[in-house]
Formats: sequence, C-alpha cells, structure tokens
Amino acid sequence: MIMKYKAFSILFSILLVITLPLALCSCGSKNNSSNNEEIVLRIANWEEYLDEGDWDDDEEIKLENGKKIIGRNTMIKDFEKWYEKTYHKKVKVEYSSFGTNEDMYNQLTIGDTYDLICPSEYMIMKLLAEKKILKYSDDFWDISNSENYYAKGVSPYIKKSLDQLKYHGQSVGDYTAGYMWGTLGYVYNPKYVSRKDAEDWGLLLNQKYHKKVTAKDSVRDCYFAVRGMQTQKQILTDEFQKQADYQKKLSALLNDTSDQSIQSAGEILSKMKDNVYSFETDSGKSDLVSGKVVANLQWSGDGVYSMQQVEEEGIKLRYAVPKASTNLWFDGWCMLKDGIGRDKEKQQAAQAFVNYISRPDNVVRNMYYVGYTSVIAGGKDQTIYNYIKYMYGSDDKKSVDYDLNYFFKQNGDNYNYVMKTSKEMSEGQLYAQYPTKDVMKRSAVMAYFGDQTNKKISRMWIDMRCFSLK
Repeated sequence: MIMKYKAFSILFSILLVITLPLALCSCGSKNNSSNNEEIVLRIANWEEYLDEGDWDDDEEIKLENGKKIIGRNTMIKDFEKWYEKTYHKKVKVEYSSFGTNEDMYNQLTIGDTYDLICPSEYMIMKLLAEKKILKYSDDFWDISNSENYYAKGVSPYIKKSLDQLKYHGQSVGDYTAGYMWGTLGYVYNPKYVSRKDAEDWGLLLNQKYHKKVTAKDSVRDCYFAVRGMQTQKQILTDEFQKQADYQKKLSALLNDTSDQSIQSAGEILSKMKDNVYSFETDSGKSDLVSGKVVANLQWSGDGVYSMQQVEEEGIKLRYAVPKASTNLWFDGWCMLKDGIGRDKEKQQAAQAFVNYISRPDNVVRNMYYVGYTSVIAGGKDQTIYNYIKYMYGSDDKKSVDYDLNYFFKQNGDNYNYVMKTSKEMSEGQLYAQYPTKDVMKRSAVMAYFGDQTNKKISRMWIDMRCFSLK
C-alpha cells in the first residue's frame, strides 16, 4: 500500500534559522538542571524533520504484527510526557529549527546555546575537530536497559559505518547517534531517460538532455558528483574492484581535494552549467512534476517525495544510483558541550530523547511524516520492517525479491529479511529508501575537508556560478 507522506525534509535549502528566544541564549552549562524542578532541553533540528502530529484518522497505520500507529500529538509533547512517566522528572523541550548546516553553525558561533543538535556527517566532523561535542555515555550503549532503543535497534550496517568514520583517530559513532540516512542519485522519468544513462554520473553533461536536467545548488553535492564523473572509469575496472582495500581507495578517490582536482572540477562544472536547466535548492521536484525537466540530482529522501507526488498525477518516476559510486550521507544527534556541560541530568534527558525517537513505533511516525529513512532497524522488534512491507510490499505474480538483510539483520537473528515487491518499486521508492547491498558497497561518505580546503572549493564554486570559466 502506497501512502503519501505528511511532510518532507528540505535538506540543505537556504532558509532563515528560527532561533530560540533571546532569553534562552544566555542560558548555558552554568544552569544546573538538578537545582531546578524542571529540566530545560534545547534542541535544534532541520525544518519539518520530526513528526508534528495532528494526523487524520484515516492515516492510522495498521501493521501485520498488530501495531497501530498514528501521530495525535507532536513528538516533542509525547516525549515530555514519556520522560516524566519513565524518569519521574519533568522536562521542557525548547525546540528550534534550521535550514542548513552552515546556518546552524553560524548560530552557535554568535552565541546561541543548544543541548542537542542534528547536523550532517561533515558538520559533525567539524564540531568534533573543534571539540564542541560530547561523547555518549556508557549507559547509553547498555543494551540490557529496556529504554535504550537506539543501542538495541540501530542497523548494524549503519552502526559500523559511523564507527568506521573517524576524524583524527576519533570515531564519529562515539559522538553521534544517527537519525536519518540516504544516498545521492538521479530521479528520472523513464519515458525520456534510459536507466543506463541515469546510472552514469555523466548524465548532467549528457547533450541528449540539454536543459532538461537539474543539479543541486550545493557545492558539496556537485563536487561529489563531479568526482564521480572524474573517477568512474577507473572505479569500474576489474583491477580497482578486486582490491583488498577497495572501500578505502574508493573513499580516497571521491574525497580527493588536491588543487588539480579542484581546478578540474571547476572546468567540468562550467560545462555542466551550460547543459543543465538550473542549479536548484528545491524546485527540482516541482520541475519534474511539471515536466520542465526529465531528471534531477537528488538526495534519496527528496527522491521518494518526488516519486510519490507525481504518482498522483499518473507519472511514474524512478531513482537510480550511478554504477560506479554514490554518496552515503547521515544526519545525527550530537550533544553540545556549551549547552550540557557537566550537567548529568540534562545529558540523560538528551540521550533519553534520542532513545525515545528511536523506539520502533516512533521511528515509523517520523519516517511517515518526514519521508526520509531512519538509521533504526528495530532489533528484535519487526515493526519497522513490517512498515516497509506495508508501504512497498506486493503479492503480485510479477513481484520480485528484495533483500534487506544487510540493514535489518542483527546478530543471532534467524529471520530472513527478503520481501516481495513490484519491479517498479525495486527501481523506485523502495530502492531510494532502502538501497540494495551492492549500492552500499559502492558508497562513500564525503568527509570534512578542513577550513582551508573548503575556502578553495568555495572560491571555485563562486567563480563557476558567477563567471564563465575557460
């Protein structure tokens, strides 16, 4: 059964940050919550990236394991009630939102104080480098605690990816709890674009689609796409594929920021600028719906939204990940030193919030509302897997097997996570939300480059966008 999401996340769109009241800005770690009757927890998250409740009755989700899920209240309000009932202490959440990682960082720079934030992987690495975030406590990882839904339920694949992502020897997985994740690829209209073309990074340069494709107005995403174009022939050779350290070499190639690579990227981007319909922040989805373009470089979550929107109009779109490589991205929850400091009660409340939204039924609420994919598999609880079958399962004779064992299977779990779905979904919405294992093999996280390198890449981007490079 296919349902329309109530809302979608507009990642990296240029929006104004909604700041907390000025009175809160002066509050920092000096305020020890143990001296107050109520804990005040200040949270900053992306726009429309958490269930805001108020679902209609006909939106209730009824799963095969008997679970019935509906968002009556906001997730924040439900958390406050749950926390008081569970820990016998009142907590008041001051919730704020931001439009881009950079906006969020700027708010921190000018003195706004938060306890818990949800940046993307490269910004997490920047904050880690600047020693601004706290490690999660040992108690948080104790799977014998029935309330530790994150530790018990995070996908083994995602947990391993976060643990292996390091900055100066420190594991990102120690300092962040994942929230949503996905890939970078092309949403395309199969009526006009072949899957072979859509699985090639060079689609944005393909003259067949002159002024009929769009790219992200984002230097990082476009730089990654260009690195994909520059390296895909090398990556697809048998010699490269069979290397023992294939993943390490793949990441190194796609994260190359040498002066030569940056200059070459600028030249390719200038050609791309002449070929694409536009560099866009959010109009790509509507341009696909209206038919102005036939393909769009998109994050997987926005891809799901685009496909669902046009489905109502009788248009069938697909999602493709280039054969050579893709970007694996994460958004994750980080506790800030300036906000929490040494306040153990506040840290417990922050970690409890992460656990609460990692509870399987709440994961379903957030995925339904936001449209993106949670890092939580659910452990022994199959609610999330049942939800995926509810959304994309098919009993049709033409249905195909779709293997999700890499994401859902835990140690000691004997269940076989292979579902039946339509061919359409295996190349569309399901593929965008939960890519296959072979896609994950060719994925790489785009690292934090450091301030000096970022300046060089930003200068290249500005030159390309504002001037004609030759």
